[in-house]
Amino acid sequence: MKKSLLLMLLAGGMSAAYAQDTIPNAVSIQQTVNYLASDKLKGRGTDEKGGRTASRYVARQFKKLGLKPVNGNSYFQDFTFDRNAHKNIPSRNVLALLDNGAARTIIIGAHYDHLGTAGLFDGKYPIGQIHNGADDNASGVAGLLELARHYVKNAGKEPFNFLFIAFGGEELGLQGSKYYTAHPLMPLDKVHFMLNMDMIGRYNPERGIGIGGFGSAQEWPEVFKDVQQPGIKYFTDAAGKGASDHHNFYMNKVPVLFFHTGGHDDYHKPTDDANKLQAAAEAGILQLGIQLINRAMTFGELHYVGEK
Repeated sequence: MKKSLLLMLLAGGMSAAYAQDTIPNAVSIQQTVNYLASDKLKGRGTDEKGGRTASRYVARQFKKLGLKPVNGNSYFQDFTFDRNAHKNIPSRNVLALLDNGAARTIIIGAHYDHLGTAGLFDGKYPIGQIHNGADDNASGVAGLLELARHYVKNAGKEPFNFLFIAFGGEELGLQGSKYYTAHPLMPLDKVHFMLNMDMIGRYNPERGIGIGGFGSAQEWPEVFKDVQQPGIKYFTDAAGKGASDHHNFYMNKVPVLFFHTGGHDDYHKPTDDANKLQAAAEAGILQLGIQLINRAMTFGELHYVGEK
């Protein structure tokens, strides 16, 4: 291991051995975000080369983990959508299944797209500038891949299947999740719950991580009871609706959870770069997520609660 990497690990408060052996781990999270938020991908814009490159990257990672495609032999679910004067914009979701032979499935999702060079946003953002989107939402994709690695390691031991989805077109109106819930590749009434991760890479210890959807299932209060993660503070919000991909699942009567570390000065700006990621804290957030997922799996079914 290079000395510089070792120093980085020690500075983050963990040994090199710990970082290599644990899932989730901060080194892997940082590496994923470094790639997805690099200038090479030019902000992963929808209908831009970098966005397509990002989708292929996620599909490769799913394949390396041994996860199965669910759309025939393809990891992709292609679709088009309209936005304002822009018609038939192409995008795609990236999906993979961990089949544990169970009757019900847990969906874990994060959107991989960002603003790109802002050409589809009608001047709202500086056109031509690269918006790398490290926190929004390379951080969520890193989390998606880490949770996939964790549950692949436990394949066959869990009482639920896992469907991992990287959504396209989120920044342009939650398009990927809107399309998936209208054209599901597995029955929505067999979904235990959907966990969405959107901007989980800039942990603020004063705020903690917000977890939305607490009111979307009768069992969530019991699932959350006594759950703690060292170094990670969290608070809950009842709302199942929201400005990210869990919203469309909630509107289709699926219980949801939504992880979000909050806004910051770099939100939707070209300055949302990988060197600002709090990778060790994100690993802790994912450990918290694993606790909640595992506790939710002790219930055979979660009972959806609609908006009151």
